[in-house]
This record gives sequence, C-alpha cells and structure tokens, in this order.
Amino acid sequence: MNLHKLSLRLRPTLTQNFRHLHISSSGQQLEAVAVETASAEPNLLSVCRTSEQDPACHSEQHTGQLYTLPPGHIHTLFPHGLPPRFQLQVKTFNEGCVMVRQPSLELISYLKKADYSKPAQRFVLYGLTGSGKTMSLCHALHYCYTQGWLILHIPDAHLWVKNCKELLPSSFHPSRFDQPIQASQWLKNFKVTNERFLSKIKTTQNYVWTKRERTEEGRPLGELIDQGVNRVKSSSDVLGALLRELKLQAGGNAEGEGAFKLAVAVDGVNALWGKTSLKKEDRTVCDPEELTLIHNLRKLLKNDWSGGAILTSLSQTGSLFKPRSAYLPVELLGEEGFDHMEPFVPVSVSNYSEKEFESCYLYYLDRNWLQHPQSRTEEGKKELIFLSNKNPSILERLCAFL
Repeated sequence: MNLHKLSLRLRPTLTQNFRHLHISSSGQQLEAVAVETASAEPNLLSVCRTSEQDPACHSEQHTGQLYTLPPGHIHTLFPHGLPPRFQLQVKTFNEGCVMVRQPSLELISYLKKADYSKPAQRFVLYGLTGSGKTMSLCHALHYCYTQGWLILHIPDAHLWVKNCKELLPSSFHPSRFDQPIQASQWLKNFKVTNERFLSKIKTTQNYVWTKRERTEEGRPLGELIDQGVNRVKSSSDVLGALLRELKLQAGGNAEGEGAFKLAVAVDGVNALWGKTSLKKEDRTVCDPEELTLIHNLRKLLKNDWSGGAILTSLSQTGSLFKPRSAYLPVELLGEEGFDHMEPFVPVSVSNYSEKEFESCYLYYLDRNWLQHPQSRTEEGKKELIFLSNKNPSILERLCAFL
C-alpha cells in the first residue's frame, strides 16, 4: 500500500482524537496524556538505548536496544555503505544509532566461532522488503571493523547492473565491458575504509596497464589503487587486480607476515545473477557475466580461499524482472546463483518484534521525530503498529509524515 495513503488514513484518526481532547470540558483526558508522556520521557534513554558501544560485546541482553556508531567510524567504515534514508536520519538526529537485533547477533556469533584456516564461510541474509537486512549487515561489518579486519564492501550490487553512465569495451578481455566510473568511485571509498592496510600489503606480480604505465611486483597496495583512481580508464582492471591480491593474501603467509582477515560484504548479491538493463552498441542486453566488475566479484564469492568470511544479503529493491513478493534465496538468486553460493548459511531477518518496535518508537519520541500529540498516546501507537505491521522501513516512512 502507498505510504502516502497510509499517512492520510492515520492523520484523520489522530486529528479527530486531538480535537476530542481539546473540547473535553474537564480536561482530564488531555491531562492524562500529558502525565503519561511526562512519566515516560525520563526513562526513554534507559529503555531504548544501551551503553555498550562495542559490537563484539553485544549479546542477547542487548536485543532491541540501540547503540551509537562513533562519528569517525561512520566516515571511514561507511563512506558509501549506509542506506540513503538512514544517512538522512543521521543528519536529522545528529547521530547514527543501530539497533541490536537477533540476525546480526547470530551472524557475529558465527564469525567469532569460525575457523579461518578453512575455506571462507558464506552467509546470506534474507527477509521481506524493509525488514532490516542492510542494517544487520552493517552491524556485522562494524564488528569486523572493530576487530581489525580489512573491509571489502559492495553497498548495492544492483547499481552495477543498471543505470550505468558509461559502458566501454574491455581492453583486457574483448568479450567483456568495463564500467570505469563505478569502479573508480568504489576504489576511492575502499581507500578511505582501509587506509591502514594499503602500505603494508604488497603486490605479488607485475601489472601492465598501458605501454607506459605499470605496477611492479612488491609495490604497496595503495599504489595499485591510486592507478585506478587517477587513470579512470583502467579502473575496472585495477579493481579486478585488487580483488585477486586480497583473495590471495587473506590470512597472511606461512610465516604469519602481513596477516589480515578479509570481510567481503555484498548487499543485493542476487544482482550478480539477475538480468541487467545495460545495452551494448548493437542494442542487445548485456549479460552480468559480460561485465568486468561482476565477473571479478563472482570469482571472489567462490569460497576457494581462506582467512575471511563472505557476508551477503538479498534485496528485492532494484531487482530487475523479479516479482515483488519474492524474498527467499532460491527465488532471488535463481538456479545459477544458488548453485554458485551453495553451501551457505542462511540468516532470516524478520520484522520488528514487540520489544524492538517499542524501542524504536521510544527512540523516535526521544528525538522528537513524532510531532503529533496523538502519536504519543497508546491509541496512536497501536495505529502505527497496524499500518506498518512492525516493518522497520514502513514504520520509519510513516513516522516521517507525522
């Protein structure tokens, strides 16, 4: 249902109740609402927030509570990885709060127990649209970041298969196509997130870009990335070389030198096996495998390497030519994608529980996001539960109208 229509349905109810409060001769109902609000507000922070800011220390007792992302981590870990509406919320509230939920706790517990000498485990977050898959993935990534992992994050793989501004024939492989603008921008963001690793990790072979430009063996990884940022035409091939180096060196060498754990995170991973909206010069549709970026990313998602983990989520938003009701892995990945990702650990992400809804509701009250007086009453809260079905995304959009 259209969210604007939902808000129109909710608003008359709130308005009628608000008028009823004003025309009450005794004023008892208005006083009751004021008392209820006043008594609730002092405890809002203690109920909906946790003082534990380290994701490695989050446990079942923190479920449903929000913790604050340090501003420095937002700028370095998520220069391009947070959902657009959450980014707006960060600007509006002047803070970035993430809810501790069961799916992310489950994912983090797997990461804590994994044997990283074995092939990388693959995890797939799935659930209904707007249930919080992306934020659960970001919570797990924050854990990896605080534990000193190298982060390779693809925030929305669907953007690589549609609305591409420039599609060029590959100079390395004649049957593939490069996306230099997307590749160059991604390399810039990768550099921001992993600056501390770029001087320590060295290239393992020579890379020739043009007759005059090359990256020699043993050069810092930062030099390889600068090649893709400064020479946009070669950025797709540079990104492929970067993925190869990380896959090869994750976990360190036999002597333990240069050891690092690699977190590969792909939001909307089903885009890698879906259809594209990109067309070649002859107007035929381009297959995902024909794109250099998708080809290299598919190779990285094979668990033929060790020293890290592969964290992915499925997304209906932006998924081309798939029914809106589809959300299960077999539906969105398709036969080819499912076979490629198998074996993987599925992690279900559902709508808010009662405790999680209550926590989110109290947080919005605390930040004065709910302006209408009636939204602070029990009846107004029930209306929000009914209209949103406790779906995090729908609830946030509904509250933006009030």
